Amino acid sequence: MSGIVVGLLLGCGLFCVWWACWVPGATPRAARRVSLVGRTRDQLAQAGYETLGPRGLLAACLLAFGLLGLLLYAATRVAPVALCFAAMAGYAPVALVRMRARRRRANLRELWPDAVDNITSGVRAGLALPEALSQLAIRGPEELRPAFQVFAEDYRSTGRFHDCLDRLKASLSDPVGDRLVESLRIAREVGGSDLGTLLRTLSTFLREDSRTRSELEARQGWTVNAARLAVAAPWVVLGMLCTRPESIQAYASSTGALVLVVGAVASVAAYRIMIFVGRLPEDERVLR
Repeated sequence: MSGIVVGLLLGCGLFCVWWACWVPGATPRAARRVSLVGRTRDQLAQAGYETLGPRGLLAACLLAFGLLGLLLYAATRVAPVALCFAAMAGYAPVALVRMRARRRRANLRELWPDAVDNITSGVRAGLALPEALSQLAIRGPEELRPAFQVFAEDYRSTGRFHDCLDRLKASLSDPVGDRLVESLRIAREVGGSDLGTLLRTLSTFLREDSRTRSELEARQGWTVNAARLAVAAPWVVLGMLCTRPESIQAYASSTGALVLVVGAVASVAAYRIMIFVGRLPEDERVLR
């Protein structure tokens, strides 16, 4: 019996010695996933609809869906056709927000280098970092002035630079703005004389990225527009048929409804594949 106990103790001791020879590695941090509500809120802010929340956008989609569906059903008495166009109308507010957000990101991508140059000039002139940011409300690009005006007023009222940077980053909701804000935050915390070099490097990188992306978008624009026209053409013809009630009655049957469903699925699948293949990847807010 004593031999078994001694053997167990010896085994436990050897296991502890072996375990102590291995250094536990750092647990990989799970990537932070942004919810659908968070992405929608970012797109609304990027589109310039800061006062409209995700619930307001959902209400607009439901209103457009119900209103156009009822109008088309009252005009044609064909439920499948009315449902198809009502679904398009329900998606229209989301498409509008995404289009405006994409266009505004493209505009801001060209304006950020000038904003960074203004900050660099202010820092070289001897201004403190908060003052250099605040002067963008007067000297900065036109579209960025409201956000930095709010930052200047917020900093004058609170004096908390880091909290004001967080609110500025939330109001901009822009990947380039996130990079700039975090660079300035690190420069404020660490200090040193490399802030001017950092800002000049960031400005050069942003200009090169904007120029390259503009060239690629110009080359791919005609392909994307042609694919959109090809997807929209059958539904434009169907919309024109709605002006002739005797022609649209063919879709009131189960076979006609099946044709519309197959056409809608094929259109959505083709459009999504075209977007996946042809569109350039957008910058994500990894420093939110």
